[in-house]
Amino acid sequence: ECNLTHFQELLKEHENINVSVTTVNSILRKEHILSPKANRSTKKAVKKELQALQSKAKSKKEVAKISTAILELDEAHPRRPRCPFFGEMQQMDASLHLWFGSNKTTLHIAVDDATGTITGAWFAEQETLNGYYHVLYQILTNYGICYKFFTDNRTVFNYMKLNPDKRTSDKDVLTQYGYACKQLGIELETSSVSQAKGLIERTNGTFQGRLVNELKLNGITTIEEANKYLLEAFVPNFNKRFALNYKKFKSVFEVAPSEEQINYTLAILTPRKIDNGNSIKYQNKYYQPYLNDKLKCFSPKTDCLVIKAYDGSLVISIDEQILELKELSRNERFSKNFEEVPAVKQKKKYIIYEGKNYITRKKKFKKYKRSDNRSSLLLHQPHLPPVQNSTTEYVQQTLSPQRFTQRYVIITFTFVQVFLSFFILFFAGISAFLANSIEA
Repeated sequence: ECNLTHFQELLKEHENINVSVTTVNSILRKEHILSPKANRSTKKAVKKELQALQSKAKSKKEVAKISTAILELDEAHPRRPRCPFFGEMQQMDASLHLWFGSNKTTLHIAVDDATGTITGAWFAEQETLNGYYHVLYQILTNYGICYKFFTDNRTVFNYMKLNPDKRTSDKDVLTQYGYACKQLGIELETSSVSQAKGLIERTNGTFQGRLVNELKLNGITTIEEANKYLLEAFVPNFNKRFALNYKKFKSVFEVAPSEEQINYTLAILTPRKIDNGNSIKYQNKYYQPYLNDKLKCFSPKTDCLVIKAYDGSLVISIDEQILELKELSRNERFSKNFEEVPAVKQKKKYIIYEGKNYITRKKKFKKYKRSDNRSSLLLHQPHLPPVQNSTTEYVQQTLSPQRFTQRYVIITFTFVQVFLSFFILFFAGISAFLANSIEA
């Protein structure tokens, strides 16, 4: 999964094997193993070698093995020149991949077109507005306001299904992200052709080859750990090794706004109406508008706009006023002033122990009594908490090996008695039947 250079670095770092990339390449080439980033000429040469071996193969297994190893040539796409200025264009995309753990996650990336510098990166469960907001926040705080974003045709960036009657023009398909870019003066260009965004697509491939292995080697399995490693270790090292020095390029980044302006620019706007109780419902909670800690009252059905800032705080815009929102607490079951709050009683669980398996009473205990391992219970282990005496005595009396032996002897003796009684009665009946037959 690693390219040859990365594989050579990992061998030196983790296995203390110091060999050159050329040596690694020659060893793998003998086995017809290529780098995931091998160019077309190399793939073509290896394909010819495999075809020659295929013609000389004697068994069907060898032919099938060589056939699966033959590489297909990639189609060529026309290239375009990169932008001359740092910050002129930021290519942005998200990659859904099994980056770490057992579930797939999405990595949002932004890369500068002129220098190849990774200007923003963020892991999220899915490709969402929140993920792209984190990328934009990193760009604004670390570099400033760029000139243009170049992305794919996701509904996060534009929404072509918007009712044409509601548009002010044919290009009026602004989304939350598009509105934030418009507020900052950033141009937003989209394309449905992946080849048009070749730089970000190749960067995604490089990340999938390098980042997956480094996350695995560092034992990272959660999004929080992955984002921390991504921003603090991987991206700085990646830019230092692969990106051009952006300080040697002329920058067209503009001065970033203040932290407060960024916080309310990267916001989620949701329309609402004031209800009859002078409140609004937002995410299954009720809120009321306040100004200087005083409740502000509005007529029902008044249009308003809830603004959820980047840091999660909530404000509301009503009649061109920005007001604070305070949550309405729901009724408590008990009053601390007039009632005594009952204490929650915790039920006790009586535990027995066998090896490393804790078994609670009731259903599990009854089921375990019927199993074949019931005579091997170990009680009063020195490293376990003490068990109640009544329970211990009952278990010892009921499940001890001597007790089981006595039960089996009694059951066997009873079964023999019943069988002999039935046998005697059977022969007595036959004897009486024969006697009556002879007399007749």
